Amino acid sequence: MLNGHAFHAFTRTDLREGGPYVISQFVGGMPPAIFLFLVGVTLAFLMHSSERKGLAAGERIFAAFRRSGYLFAVAILFRLQLWISGLPTSPWTDLLRVDILNAMGFGIVMVSGMAAFSTRQRVRWCAALGAAIAVASPFVSLIDWSWAPIALRQYIAPDYASFSFFPWGAFVAFGLSAGSIIRLSGPEHFDRIAQWAAILGFAFILGGQYFSNIPYSLYPSSDFWLNSPWIVLIKTGVILLMLAFAYLWTKHASPGWSWVRQFGTTSLLVYWVHIELIYGRWLWFWKERLSVPQTVFASVVLIGLMLMLSVARTQWKTWREEGFSLAWMMPAERRAEGD
Repeated sequence: MLNGHAFHAFTRTDLREGGPYVISQFVGGMPPAIFLFLVGVTLAFLMHSSERKGLAAGERIFAAFRRSGYLFAVAILFRLQLWISGLPTSPWTDLLRVDILNAMGFGIVMVSGMAAFSTRQRVRWCAALGAAIAVASPFVSLIDWSWAPIALRQYIAPDYASFSFFPWGAFVAFGLSAGSIIRLSGPEHFDRIAQWAAILGFAFILGGQYFSNIPYSLYPSSDFWLNSPWIVLIKTGVILLMLAFAYLWTKHASPGWSWVRQFGTTSLLVYWVHIELIYGRWLWFWKERLSVPQTVFASVVLIGLMLMLSVARTQWKTWREEGFSLAWMMPAERRAEGD
């Protein structure tokens, strides 16, 4: 995400047809899908917890529905802050833009009814729901939405300028299915789950690539990058591969401190600050003026700054009480021994 936004903001316009820029935008376009997928995973944890508490179906649905309120509140504050910082040139319509935080909140609202099912049932039904959302997306694009207010249209209909429920909501549903599998499995099964995630990831990528290239289609019109179910399948495959990598890296390659976990625990802060830093007025002298090597350097600097911000956020209380040290980077067992 950080690299993709750096390339989007800083690369010269005459270099945007080249391979480095195109690759940066595909990889940089994965985080919204990952965020929505992980929202589904954590929502599955909430639904499972509500089920174990013995709550009635209506109470479980309301508990899931209520979680969207926090995300909508953060989304409103986020848009308001960006609008204020962009004055006097920012139009008021920017306040209505459906960003990824809005999509998270709306996605939860739309799938909250899945709380009525058991965790085991959600594995199947949420996977089927995700597939249905992806398959229906080209048909939703064919509907004449001119009658609808722009805010409603951006929440529902596929649009390059927003994160609409079709097809982005599919990732929330797939995350619900994956989170339900995790909750039905013990920690002793996580290695096997990571292996199957990698296998399915490769299968989804290859399958999506194959079917996207066949010479016929069920749809009168379909845009691969906007509403195709095959791009959803490919991105889901990439997510599964990345999650398998993150699990293996955190458990085996970096059992103590992990940059994967570090960024994950402060993702909202990093997202908010880097958007303001890159697209605000702070770095105006780099906007659309850098070559590819210069943009790579800017990206590395940005990632380093955001990592420092993330560490400062999680370690501030410890530093304030005990003074600055690098002990937090040691494995947990060594810290317990006082090394």
